[in-house]
Amino acid sequence: MFAYLDESGDLGFNLARPTTSRCFLVTALVCTNANPVDKAVKKVFAGFSKTELKNHHGSLHAFSERPVTREKLLRRLAELDIRVMAVMLDKTKVFSDVANGPHHLYALLVNALMNRVISDDFYDGSPLHLVASQRETASLLNSRFVTQVVEHGRTQLGLTMTVEIRHAASVRGLQAVDVASWSLFRQYEHDDPTYASLLGGRLAGVHRVLG
Repeated sequence: MFAYLDESGDLGFNLARPTTSRCFLVTALVCTNANPVDKAVKKVFAGFSKTELKNHHGSLHAFSERPVTREKLLRRLAELDIRVMAVMLDKTKVFSDVANGPHHLYALLVNALMNRVISDDFYDGSPLHLVASQRETASLLNSRFVTQVVEHGRTQLGLTMTVEIRHAASVRGLQAVDVASWSLFRQYEHDDPTYASLLGGRLAGVHRVLG
């Protein structure tokens, strides 16, 4: 099985700053077959004009897309055999000692999300290949993240698991989960469920953690 992973919000904890988000979400799009997800993204590109294609450079990014583009992809995803699930950190309820280690905290949230993935009835017990959108440029931080997540899967979940970190521009599944994660962030950070509701029954919900 495949789990495409992306996050929305930031891990800053100075909530007095207007640019700091109150919520931070990590979202997974889980599927047994990556091809339909790839095709859903390709069909969105097929509807672009030549100018739009040129401006996108082969990649969708939810934040900068037009509403109609986000809606088209979400509706296409809702037709597929996938599951979208997320964990949410409400930073107003996080202890300061947790907030002091953002890289470790991110890995903890991913591990919490993996717990949800394998406990959901959509998961069929197969080895899990996690594809995460690259957050860090430092290879050491990426290596530590992979080690933490794989070790948690092996020792705590008894899970055969591999982790790959890729640029979102090179993986259509990451572009799909980016739009899904952005939609959930709109719902919980801005009280706007308009986009998330388009996922319909494919959305397994958002689980609050560490607060």
